[in-house]
Amino acid sequence: MSDLVREAPVGTDGAPVLARLSTLDRFLPVWIIAAMGAGLLLGRLVDGLDEALDAVRLGSVSLPIALGLLLMMYPVLAKVRYGELHSVTGDRRLLVSSLVLNWLVGPAVMFALAWVFLHDHPAYRTGLIIVGLARCIAMVLIWNELSCGDREAAAVLVAVNSVFQIVAFAALGWFYLEVLPGWLALEQTALEVSVWDIAESVLVFLGIPLVAGFLTRLVGERRLGRAGYESRVLPRIGPFALYGLLFTIVVLFALQGDAITSEPGDVALIAVPLLVYFAVMWAGSMALGRGIGLGYARSATLAFTAAGNNFELAIAVAIGVFGATSGQALAGVVGPLIEVPVLVALVYVSLWARRFFPPAPSATR
Repeated sequence: MSDLVREAPVGTDGAPVLARLSTLDRFLPVWIIAAMGAGLLLGRLVDGLDEALDAVRLGSVSLPIALGLLLMMYPVLAKVRYGELHSVTGDRRLLVSSLVLNWLVGPAVMFALAWVFLHDHPAYRTGLIIVGLARCIAMVLIWNELSCGDREAAAVLVAVNSVFQIVAFAALGWFYLEVLPGWLALEQTALEVSVWDIAESVLVFLGIPLVAGFLTRLVGERRLGRAGYESRVLPRIGPFALYGLLFTIVVLFALQGDAITSEPGDVALIAVPLLVYFAVMWAGSMALGRGIGLGYARSATLAFTAAGNNFELAIAVAIGVFGATSGQALAGVVGPLIEVPVLVALVYVSLWARRFFPPAPSATR
């Protein structure tokens, strides 16, 4: 990710940030749409490509996707100033708001939308509920970075959500698929998922890049000082976050291209509640951040953390429990198809909405 996003001066209208984006960042929506198209095309045209890409796995995720995610997250986590995390952990408004939005509001909103829009499609409905339970721990770092959110806050919230994901995912799956439907006299679904599988996913996709990013900054600052590290090292590794994102998108859509293109009507059906979900969660979280005085940077972090979902985990759980060709798995696959372009669009909306927040007390670094 280009450091120009971070180095642009703070402006209440966000215009200076947009004006100084590099060509790579300025046309990000174009690159993402192209990556999605390329992945879909490859998956349809190259026989056996999806099987080949999925033949080797890291945990429950295809190895190419795993490598793309690790490459995507490492540069962002190498930018975090770990010595300043105490300022985030002491912000109870931010931490409590994030936990409530991610583990109470988010799953409940997705449950309601799934039943409203997909009440006649039980498989898709279940898949969508599973997506709502999987809170984002990867791509949220990219959306936060692009929207000039608080980098340290994003690192803390991702870590906190990761812990909650390990301990709460299976329990919430039981509650939203069995207990709550029973209380409401609705159809019930059993979800058997291993806590260790979830923990393994978190440890791999957050633990590895987090340790790598921390060690990179620790060694870099010792050798070059903070100013030297941030002016010489970060600009070199920064763009690899975007390369990792685009590579991940290509591989993901190549793996699932046949499922997406063979059932366009069902994809559209699943897409509607997802669009509503992303819009409601992002807008509500931004408004909450503004209302409780978090400031723009932390409000943006709160919003993207609440709106994003861990589609890798959702797809892995859906496939493991219901099968690769199930409707539940298709609902999980449609998640990133909608989430990626929508959250990219919300990055630009977020930068525009910056004008409605009080100016930051000091320039962003």
